[in-house]
Amino acid sequence: MSSFINDLIFLLQRVDLASLLDLALVTMVFFAIMMVIHDTQAMVLLRGVIVLIILLSLLTSAINLPAFSWLIRTSLPGLVLAIPVIFAPELRRGLERIGRAGSGNWLLHTTSPAALQELQATVKSIVTGCAQLSGRQHGALIILQRADNLREYVQTGVKLNAVVTPELLLQVFYPNTPLHDGAVIIADNRMVAAACVMPLSASGILNRSVDRQMGLRHRAALGISEASDAIAVVVSEETGSISIAHAGRMIRRLDPERLENILLAFYRPSYLKNNPADLLSRLFSKREKDHRPED
Repeated sequence: MSSFINDLIFLLQRVDLASLLDLALVTMVFFAIMMVIHDTQAMVLLRGVIVLIILLSLLTSAINLPAFSWLIRTSLPGLVLAIPVIFAPELRRGLERIGRAGSGNWLLHTTSPAALQELQATVKSIVTGCAQLSGRQHGALIILQRADNLREYVQTGVKLNAVVTPELLLQVFYPNTPLHDGAVIIADNRMVAAACVMPLSASGILNRSVDRQMGLRHRAALGISEASDAIAVVVSEETGSISIAHAGRMIRRLDPERLENILLAFYRPSYLKNNPADLLSRLFSKREKDHRPED
């Protein structure tokens, strides 16, 4: 015990600002890696690799096995080279998130009152269409483009370039019609394309769900939300429940009012940032309301 304390004191005496910075950077790297692979199949794989390394280390240290130890030492460089290949999707997703971090979602198209009114009309049409689809239990997947361009996914479907209306959404997602199987992409308040193919999620969130009604539409919604900053709205064909996915997370069992509030919340902050006069008027009106004496 005394030797351990002496070693600890010796280490603390050698710690300086550069050492603390070094430890902080290493901790940040490991934390970033864990956040990137969180809720993915890679997390299970990494856990298995760590357990295997610990068991092999204990085995080689407890028993003198020269041949086996040589095999482990020669295999480690190959394992280091294999890690980028094994975790390629997660590494790509993490780099995409870093790249989107500085893109600035405030560059969205809601820069004027007229554009905001057009956006509200589009959201209202989406919400009304989803409510009607939910009541009829017709499955639907609606993707709302934001800062990231979805051109590569538009090319997989049928181009429409139409005004967003509840009737058009009902017609597109009517069962057994040519366009019902796939996703609708909405950009610049226009229904750009239908029957688009979305990437499926590699996340383990759906695998842990107690509900079994989350099929390919929900996986596609999570997949496009992981690959871009788009918003995905899903209507379940089995239950008629409405869900929304963004940034690899999903909120389920939404009513139309809450769906509308969530969709508008993704765009209203950008309008306020680009319109400081409107923001100041809102703040002053709120301050007057807070200081108004009660009757």
